[in-house]
Amino acid sequence: MQFEVLARCPTTRARVSKMTLAHGTTMLPTFMPVATQAAIKGLTAQQVEALGVTLILNNTYHLNLRPGIKVLQEAGGAHKFQGWKHNLLTDSGGFQLVSLSKFTKITEEGAMFASPFTGEPTMLTPEESISIQHAIGADIIMQLDDVVSSLTVGPRVEEASERSVRWLDRCIAHHKQSGRREVQNLFAIVQGGLSPELRDRCLDEMIKRKDEVAGYAIGGLSGGEEKDVFWRIIAQCAQRLPDDRPRYSMGIGFAEDLLVCVALGVDMADCVFPTRTARFGVALTFKGPLNLRLSKHAKSFEPIEADCPCPTCSSGVSRAALHHSVTLETATAHAITQHNIVFQARVMGGARDAIMETRFPEYLRTFFTNYFGDEGYPEWCVNALRSVGVDLLEGKPNAKVQKGDGVKWEYSDVA
Repeated sequence: MQFEVLARCPTTRARVSKMTLAHGTTMLPTFMPVATQAAIKGLTAQQVEALGVTLILNNTYHLNLRPGIKVLQEAGGAHKFQGWKHNLLTDSGGFQLVSLSKFTKITEEGAMFASPFTGEPTMLTPEESISIQHAIGADIIMQLDDVVSSLTVGPRVEEASERSVRWLDRCIAHHKQSGRREVQNLFAIVQGGLSPELRDRCLDEMIKRKDEVAGYAIGGLSGGEEKDVFWRIIAQCAQRLPDDRPRYSMGIGFAEDLLVCVALGVDMADCVFPTRTARFGVALTFKGPLNLRLSKHAKSFEPIEADCPCPTCSSGVSRAALHHSVTLETATAHAITQHNIVFQARVMGGARDAIMETRFPEYLRTFFTNYFGDEGYPEWCVNALRSVGVDLLEGKPNAKVQKGDGVKWEYSDVA
């Protein structure tokens, strides 16, 4: 990996970087669409490439079950298997320790899974997770971490955090032996739950291993915790992580979350939200999410968003047409999926441009004003951005603030 910081926001901690991997260059900050089982639902690899995406995510746990490592090895790796020519990141399977917890037993050796398909028991160790990711051939691979729900309290959180450090050491050792460090880049995952003290302890240990990892992820969040706690943990981790390594916040997909994380110093994020919500007829726009199932769109002949360059909007497909077929035709879900992926790319691309042009605070103010309109800014966003020098309420004495999290749409981030 070659990682170069190109520009920094003089107000916030946001930055623009260039990350060059074996399959090309990806500009950061970026959002990674999730292709859990080697496919973004409804789109071909060629369609995703045409949208300008250069980095996607596959899931180790799922690909290990189906199609299996032997098939992937015979295909020449996941890039060739799915026809994807650009950069690829694999999740280690650690998240499934939470999402599939009823099938899982954690020991120091690893995680014992019962396959949700066959019931067959399978042990996923740190070494096995790395071996699977070697076979997949991802450009960025993640350590296996011991993940607990962000709402978990008590000694289990400390146990998981400390075990994640021990498992990182095992991942590092196994990755070294493979001889693949030049083409596959190992990221560590910071755990510690919602405890600042545990996060600091985990950060201390993982920063000591800086020379052994190519980047860092912030894990164990986006599980239903209060947003005012969420952003403080993100800020704590991003501020302490090495400046010359990419920082990846796992499971982040709402537009407001993305921009707050960028302002706090995060470079990468992923989530199923934009593709999953598209299948329910919700299009993402700079004026907020648009539920195309609502009858008010039945006679609206404008596109989802007038200035959007996505294939759906630029070809003149109207909201009325999408409303007509949204629950009837899979093609409609595909059309909205394309739009939503481009929307995420435009949000992050706009942030990159604004940072390069030293106008990122203005970009944030404009985005949040347009996105939340008369609903009012989520209080947690106001607090988070104030912590890095951007006051959304400055010069707006009549601005509304939503108390609490201000979540616009509920969704389950289970791949």
